Amino acid sequence: MSEVPSTTSSLWYVDDPDPVAVLRAHPDPDPAAALALAKQLNPDRDVVPAASGTLKVWAGPDPGSIYIGCYPGVTVVCTGQAAPSRPTALPELLVRPLASAHTYLVSYDIPRGWGAFAHWERGEFRRAFSATRVNILEDEGLPLVWERPFWAGEHPVHLQPGELPDPQILPFDPPAFADEANAEWLGFRYRGATSEDALKPTDIAVCGFSLYPKGEAPPPIVPEEPKAPPHNGKRWFGWLRSRDRVS
Repeated sequence: MSEVPSTTSSLWYVDDPDPVAVLRAHPDPDPAAALALAKQLNPDRDVVPAASGTLKVWAGPDPGSIYIGCYPGVTVVCTGQAAPSRPTALPELLVRPLASAHTYLVSYDIPRGWGAFAHWERGEFRRAFSATRVNILEDEGLPLVWERPFWAGEHPVHLQPGELPDPQILPFDPPAFADEANAEWLGFRYRGATSEDALKPTDIAVCGFSLYPKGEAPPPIVPEEPKAPPHNGKRWFGWLRSRDRVS
């Protein structure tokens, strides 16, 4: 199975200057904090704990779900609301719900050839970009130094055999551009690790929640608590534990 999620719609709220170190040191997220944030971000919905796993599967959830990983100084929220065609239109509630120093949006859809990224610093907008292979949907703020090789054509779109390029095709693939933003800001790539020991989407756990209209959530099913904590070295985070879904 591919290690690369085909779609990603993620928001990151970051205070720690080394997100990768945080994610390595704390492999399991805080489920109580994740539930509280899920309710804060969805005040008009019923929020019910659901299957959890890693960013490999849950980076690009459907509209009825949200996946959150709360770590010390780093929080990731995967939600369909993080995939607007114009990142500057992101609702204020999602820009800075935790009063974090930095908010990063990284979203892409590989089948559509679309990618987007954005950065806010203490709630103040800094940079946003969104495009398909032939159409720039938003390009606001000052371009960053790491963007130069992409605009210079050093990362062109790889066409399929026999595929003719559109005359207006951009000099880079927007999903790869968005993934580079993720690497610069968060220290890992969704679309291909730089080394065997690099942090990967499979290493980053998130807690899942289903969203229902107010008053329409099904009755909760509470599993029995284990008689003793596991001692086999496997990770477990309470009632939110589950495996990634395998298709």
